[in-house]
Amino acid sequence: MENNLSSLENNIGYTFNNKQLLKTALTHTSYAYENKVKSYERLEYLGDSILEFISSKYLFENFEHLTEGEMTKVRASAVCEDSLYEVALKHNFSDFLYLGKSEKSTNTNKKAILADVVEAVIAAMYLDSKNLNIVENFILENIKNQIEIASKNIGKKDYKTVLQEKLQENGEVQIKYTIIKEEGPDHNKSFTAEVECNGEKLAIGEGRSKKKAEMEAARKAIKNLK
Repeated sequence: MENNLSSLENNIGYTFNNKQLLKTALTHTSYAYENKVKSYERLEYLGDSILEFISSKYLFENFEHLTEGEMTKVRASAVCEDSLYEVALKHNFSDFLYLGKSEKSTNTNKKAILADVVEAVIAAMYLDSKNLNIVENFILENIKNQIEIASKNIGKKDYKTVLQEKLQENGEVQIKYTIIKEEGPDHNKSFTAEVECNGEKLAIGEGRSKKKAEMEAARKAIKNLK
């Protein structure tokens, strides 16, 4: 595994001086627990803040026509679990993860894990280089397109609104969202939401916040209805 980290460095365009930082950024809590080493959780916390700052700075400098509220919406849409998951797939992060036996037996490509790892790698890159410009280049290379797309779709209806309109085409219905699972420490929560209509379960979705979990459930319900 360790010899292969150079392949990942080639993928992301950065060579680490401290290889242990990169390894920690790729270490899931299950592996950390089994092998008594550090996981990526603390790095992910820092990476999340760096990612938010860089994306906010980019929006502020390049989208002068957007209001504060509109910039917040664009950032939330562009810098989300789905976007980070796409970054992870692009650079084949799943090939380099350190996973415990329990996690390996379930799903190596779990979206939330890979999204977390992207944030952890961003933090590791910053701590290793002490150069925010290097990190900024990496972030913008990978999310600039998502920001551009999101900036052109401000004001479009969200999934919950679309689902409500579809379900109410033939009259009033009772739509209910329920958080059925909550996992992880306070700084790294994962939620599972379920949406039902008139007591009938339609879909479930996962997200890093209750709102995102509900949105994902609505998105899946719309897909199922089609």
